[in-house]
Amino acid sequence: MRKTLEEHAAKYAARRIERYAWAGCAVVAPAFAMASDLGPHRAWGWAAGAGYAVAALLTHGSVPLRAARAVAVLGAVVVPLVGLVAAGLGQSEVAVVERSGQLLLTTGGPYVTDPVAVADFNPYLPGTALFGVLPGDARWWLGGAFVASLAAAGLHRAWLLACPLIALPLAVGGIDLPVVGLMCLGVSLAGQGRPGRAGLALGAAAALKWTAWPALPVALALIAVRRGGRPALRCAAVGLCTATAAVLPFALADPAGFYQNVVAFPLGMTATASPAASPLPGRLLAEYVPGGTVIAVVLLSVGALLIALSLVVRPPSTVRAAAGRLALGLGLATALMPATRFGYLVCPLVLGALAYRAPHHAATAVPSVQKALA
Repeated sequence: MRKTLEEHAAKYAARRIERYAWAGCAVVAPAFAMASDLGPHRAWGWAAGAGYAVAALLTHGSVPLRAARAVAVLGAVVVPLVGLVAAGLGQSEVAVVERSGQLLLTTGGPYVTDPVAVADFNPYLPGTALFGVLPGDARWWLGGAFVASLAAAGLHRAWLLACPLIALPLAVGGIDLPVVGLMCLGVSLAGQGRPGRAGLALGAAAALKWTAWPALPVALALIAVRRGGRPALRCAAVGLCTATAAVLPFALADPAGFYQNVVAFPLGMTATASPAASPLPGRLLAEYVPGGTVIAVVLLSVGALLIALSLVVRPPSTVRAAAGRLALGLGLATALMPATRFGYLVCPLVLGALAYRAPHHAATAVPSVQKALA
């Protein structure tokens, strides 16, 4: 009897927490719509606000919570996505990806050699051009790769898809989604003792955007602790070969265009400023402090060095620890990059969700220890 009462109280508390969460989102989304000067963002805000409001109302009755979450996904992702695609409206990333795909088909490379205007720049690595080559709106493929990667990693949660930081880029367009999805898949496979597949997933992510590269050393540290050095080297070889095969040919074919687009522009080192200008520390340093761009890059390098040292001193032994370490590193990078925006926080958010979901069990003994105990 006591156990039944405790279970009922726990379910009631969970329902109440979810009600407040959807109600909060129902306030935040329309507020975002009123504050934004971008049409796709405004359209998403009003549609998502309605979906969140209905989801909050459904938690008041006896309707299962999964039904409320489905409504939230419908209102925050499906409805605005279909409407925006039909209207031909989207965030600038969609146009960049689709144009890079067309450039790849017509010129053999995804970059403009001498970019001048913001629209000329493509700050993504060559792998993203594949999403622009595929038929239809690139958002279907970007979002599909993200959802498929999360499902393969065991992180299929409706509340995660409906979270505003994820629902917004799903609807208006965002290259960070497939990147973080593949990172989650790679870390999960590393924890399962599948170094080859982990390397393939992480190499594919690294071919899309620089932000995925820190995932490889984190996964290697995890595999080394759990399985030993040889499987870690196998993961490294597969990952680096996959990423190199996708990136190096284009870097060698057009080194000037590659540098201007994917190195100088994201770091704020070109005459044309990046539109990624959210008021995070790195951006504020670059804009208001003399030599601030250099300071931000130095701080970014120091943060990366500290994370790297932590992998040596205290390597992660579980998927939870590895995902948490990677989320911390990417959170610091998002805060300190000279050209940054709040939307980049989707990477530490999703990795944090993986850390929360992953079982916190002890590391599997490495082969030498297993033999000693046998």
